[in-house]
Amino acid sequence: MKNILVVDDSALMRRVLCDIIDGDERFHVQDRASNGLEALDLLTRKSYDAVILDVNMPRMNGLELLKELQTRKIQARVMMVSTDTCEGAKTTLDALELGALDFVHKPGTAMDCRTADFKEKLLYTLGGVVESRLLAYEKPVSAPVKIEPVAPVRPGSLAGRRTAAASGNKIVALASSTGGPKALQSVIPKLPKGLKAPVVIVQHMPAGFTASLAERLDALSEIRVKEAAEGDVLEAGVVYIAMGGKHLNVAATGGRYSIHYSDEPSREGVKPCANYMYESLTESKFDQVVCVVMTGMGADGTKGIQNLKAKKKLHVIAQEAGTCAVYGMPRSVVNAGLADQIVPLEQIAQEIIMNVGVK
Repeated sequence: MKNILVVDDSALMRRVLCDIIDGDERFHVQDRASNGLEALDLLTRKSYDAVILDVNMPRMNGLELLKELQTRKIQARVMMVSTDTCEGAKTTLDALELGALDFVHKPGTAMDCRTADFKEKLLYTLGGVVESRLLAYEKPVSAPVKIEPVAPVRPGSLAGRRTAAASGNKIVALASSTGGPKALQSVIPKLPKGLKAPVVIVQHMPAGFTASLAERLDALSEIRVKEAAEGDVLEAGVVYIAMGGKHLNVAATGGRYSIHYSDEPSREGVKPCANYMYESLTESKFDQVVCVVMTGMGADGTKGIQNLKAKKKLHVIAQEAGTCAVYGMPRSVVNAGLADQIVPLEQIAQEIIMNVGVK
């Protein structure tokens, strides 16, 4: 049974959250705290399998606690609770940058927290967080790891790879989930604005958060980053992030390709789902699809890549386990024998550039 610390300044909200968590046989609420200072005291003396952390609290709020944990090098698996307002989205992204692993919406009232949808989301996300890897605050860059013999990388020198791989009309399709918003900051800002391919991304986030993620990545990057809008025509050197709460598809339009959203139910428990993105490319005329699967729980991406591989030439890059917050989605791709490379987070941008080229 996993021991949980719940931090929230509302006594009623703490009670509701604790009832939900203790109602699942996998978890037990070991301690409660009403603000960041109380939580900090507990975390300096005890360890927990996960911490559920409120944002707005007196004395020390959630962001201040995360900063203090970084300063003191105290590792903790933290899951934020957050509103879905614009301000809340930006605060949540700050928390993810400061080391929080994932987040859930906190409805405005305790009554709304008792709904089946909220309980399911809370417990699903908590299940992923407790199984996540505790990453060091400062992790050294490691060398790429090629998988053998599951899917050996094509032979040839590095220069030969760059010349041969970077030809043709290509698209990059990237999937990420838990740990993804922070991991994307180690990939997207390293891509040049002259990248010879469009990049489409499915990051598992609800509506209201993906716009803020796109804005933040755009501010950090040379390459243009935007939340994908219905009808956007794909352009090389632009990154398109799927809108939360809808499924992103790439559709052919008069010889060009554009963004089309669909409203099927959640798949793999998520919406947007990367499987739909990958499968929408099966009838495309791209010479190659460069698939990148990064940190996240579950197996989203695997089935879509399998179906896409039956129709298209692919190059599949999976994030290496030691640099994943949660080695779920990449592991599923590797175990299915679909990966051409296993690459540490710090090297993913370089591999994308090598495979698609720069203008």
